[in-house]
Amino acid sequence: MTPGRPREAVLRLAGYRPGKAASQAEEEHGIDNAIKLASNENPHSPVPAVAQAMADALAGVNRYGDNNATDIRTALGEWIGIGADHLTVGCGSSGILQQLFFAYVDAGDDVVFPWPSFEIYPVFSTLFDANAITVPLVDHAFDMAAVADAVTESTKLIFLATPNNPTGTSTSMDAVAELLATVSDDTLVVIDEAYREFNDPTFGDPVDLLKAGHRNVVVTRTFSKAYGLAGLRTGYAIADPAVVAELDKVRLAFSVNNVAQAATLAAIEHRDAALEKVAELAAERDRCHAAVAAAGWELPPAHANFVWIPTGDRTDEIYLSMEKAGVVTRPFPGVGLRITVSTPEENDRWLGAFLDATA
Repeated sequence: MTPGRPREAVLRLAGYRPGKAASQAEEEHGIDNAIKLASNENPHSPVPAVAQAMADALAGVNRYGDNNATDIRTALGEWIGIGADHLTVGCGSSGILQQLFFAYVDAGDDVVFPWPSFEIYPVFSTLFDANAITVPLVDHAFDMAAVADAVTESTKLIFLATPNNPTGTSTSMDAVAELLATVSDDTLVVIDEAYREFNDPTFGDPVDLLKAGHRNVVVTRTFSKAYGLAGLRTGYAIADPAVVAELDKVRLAFSVNNVAQAATLAAIEHRDAALEKVAELAAERDRCHAAVAAAGWELPPAHANFVWIPTGDRTDEIYLSMEKAGVVTRPFPGVGLRITVSTPEENDRWLGAFLDATA
């Protein structure tokens, strides 16, 4: 029996499932030189100026940083073209998502999101005793009309990950605008853009919806993926100042630490260098996508830093075969495989392992 008296929601919570480590796969299968392509991490280290900023910040870790990360909010506002009062920060964009639950969701409230999507949405819904209302994808993409139909007076939050994780498909801001026309301001529409920098810009910018007067729009972004700072966990939200104020009330104190703040400021200043690497990764993504399609697999468009392969009932079989070959991917049993795009060498390796497993 568990000591203490955990909440019922926690007892039934499966928890978030991170991608398997390469070292774990090596131990399980008696192999070496495994590669991890399971967590959509950037294979490139931060640009030198960011690494130097981190090193310089280490001398100050005996002190707390700025709890509000004021300089980051100011720099983001100047970059995005919006007032700093429209910005808040958190421990990765997942931290911002958790703050949204803390600030807005009571037990019994509805939370609507297409599915499959980011696995943290149902985890937080369960944790907060909310009703997770899932809307099935159509051709691996969002059915926005069905999302609108799922919204009721009890709906507090709608989550729209674009590009979507794990399918890599994107949603246009025109489609989101149509949804907003049907949703009360009492419901927040959260546009989760963890992979924004990899997306086709023709899908639009959700910040424009906020600027156009949709005060219930919340945009979440992160420095984990495009900027190679996954280990430091800086996320941010762009929202109406009144929403920012509520999110700030429930933010864990000093959740963006000294080193993360220094790295984030340098990443903003030197973002063009990082985006050059993003362009290279996008080109590799397209190459891998084309290679899998050429082998006869029907794939949805890929707009993030991974390739989604609908392997269906063969998912577990293919996943295990690739893992035994030293390539760790992210399986969604019975549905498909999500494979992170990496360096050309590692991409060649996973392509070979996939083609061998499916021959």
